[in-house]
Amino acid sequence: MKILICGGHGQLGQDVGSLLDADHELMSCGSRQLDISDIRQVVSIFSNYQPDIVINCAAYTAVDKCETETQLAWQVNATGPENLARQAEETGARLVHISTDYVFDGKKPATESYSEGENVAPLSEYGRSKLAGEQAIAAYSSNYLILRTAWLYGWKGKNFLKTILRLALADPTRELKVVNDQYGSLTWTATLARQIQAVLSPKMQGIVHATATGSSTWYEGACYFLDSMGLPYRITPCTTAEYPTPAHRPANSILNNQRLENEGLSVFRSWQEDIEQFVALHKEELIQEACQG
Repeated sequence: MKILICGGHGQLGQDVGSLLDADHELMSCGSRQLDISDIRQVVSIFSNYQPDIVINCAAYTAVDKCETETQLAWQVNATGPENLARQAEETGARLVHISTDYVFDGKKPATESYSEGENVAPLSEYGRSKLAGEQAIAAYSSNYLILRTAWLYGWKGKNFLKTILRLALADPTRELKVVNDQYGSLTWTATLARQIQAVLSPKMQGIVHATATGSSTWYEGACYFLDSMGLPYRITPCTTAEYPTPAHRPANSILNNQRLENEGLSVFRSWQEDIEQFVALHKEELIQEACQG
């Protein structure tokens, strides 16, 4: 199949491209090659390449900056998906789109999770713009799959685990405060890429949740990662109130992969198992990159 990957230079897009390259004809575009908010560029790409499947990993994910760079956030996260949906519908392509846990308000107790059919109520401009993107796809495409995911990390690009590693290596005695009252599932981009591969056919439509199983706080995840790396560190748990940010984040970001599991299509395992394999594969590279950065 001919597959167009939007946001192909990001940490998820690169893992998706690496995985699918052997079995499909790919065009992987970063934002410089394809600005999905520019309808003329989108029309041109569809006309020239004529993809069978479009995988949209493109997003404006600087959550706090979305509060002030609102126009840019909405252009990329809402207008962009609408442009892709319209062209996919016109050309008969299947659209696979990556969305977020931030469409929920996170007010459920941490002992509960969110399934696909529950009411959405985003707290931030990032969440609102991503929800608008979901709604546009549902309105303009008849062959689409939206995968809501959360707390992504991977070997390529920037992410929370890499930041923690860099700070811990720079000074193991420095006290790092990490939020311990927000709950979610750290999700490896390599596993999410395999999940995307598993749902390329049009068997599933609509919205699915796609994260690692189990849950932790940011604090628990950071400690587990650094323990797996075998490195000394000094991390202290703190509350969200002690670490204020411009964007209001959901306290509970735990997603239930109910539809994938019901269909027997889930490839996910526990977040702990994925971190252990991530470290086993990339430990030396991660340390080298962190020391250079």
